[in-house]
Amino acid sequence: MAVGPDDRLQRFLLPRGAVRGQIVSLDEAWRQVVERHDLPPCVRDRLGELAAAGLLLAASLKFDGKLVLQIHGDGPVSLFVVECDASGAMRATAQVRESARIAADADLASLVNASGRGRFVLTLDPGRGPRARPYQGIVPLEGGGVAEMLERYLARSEQVPSRLWLAADERRATGLLLQRLPTEGGRVVEDEDGWNRLQLLAGTVSGPELLSSTAPLILRRLFGGEPLTDFDARGCRFECGCSREKVAAMLRMLGREEVDSIIAERGVVDVRCEYCNQPYTFDPIDSQALFEAPLGDSGSRLH
Repeated sequence: MAVGPDDRLQRFLLPRGAVRGQIVSLDEAWRQVVERHDLPPCVRDRLGELAAAGLLLAASLKFDGKLVLQIHGDGPVSLFVVECDASGAMRATAQVRESARIAADADLASLVNASGRGRFVLTLDPGRGPRARPYQGIVPLEGGGVAEMLERYLARSEQVPSRLWLAADERRATGLLLQRLPTEGGRVVEDEDGWNRLQLLAGTVSGPELLSSTAPLILRRLFGGEPLTDFDARGCRFECGCSREKVAAMLRMLGREEVDSIIAERGVVDVRCEYCNQPYTFDPIDSQALFEAPLGDSGSRLH
């Protein structure tokens, strides 16, 4: 998927206060998600905030695999999922319960933590390899918004003082992340009060400003009086890794008996990607070929 001119993540350093930061703007990449899902505006916007946060966190980790953020809800929304990596690839989806009543101004807590049983899950998937071991952290939901929830998670699990400012609408998803650098190893912090001061400066940014201004203008307004080193910006993009071969592998895992029962009931097996809405249809001949072809070979009809 092509990168839009405004789909960018910028890393920067505020050396006097020993603070690193990132700012992300998703325009075309976010609209690729929006047009694939019919979501209530408040659900859409919370998903956009989570997408921006996922890219900010992925870029802050020394990690080449995938970062997956999931919120499992007990309210009107049963699931938020964002999957991204350090290269800037991102996909996202949300599942709303049937007949759910959602207030126009609903916050994250009322959407997913109505009875206090919501859970936040962060997964680091290193991919394939002999030493590849996924990491997963699962915690109860805390906080009324996406930024507050993630700040509390990072403070507890990563023990990295972090602040997030997020905003999203139907056009754009944006975010700003500040993290205090560790001072171990004798590192001298020039400005002992820098972390507090820089948080206060960043706290003057509003959601409308994040959604309407550019990253350079926001950084200039917030930190114009601070020494700031910026690094090369990286592009961000919507990218879904689904394929007919992956769906075929999933159907094989279901087993022949289950697939045959679906064919008997419906005539075909229809699978739609929950991220990009791409449909995949397997007729009786395709379904038979699933279990006759060797593993790893989805057959000529499955390409």
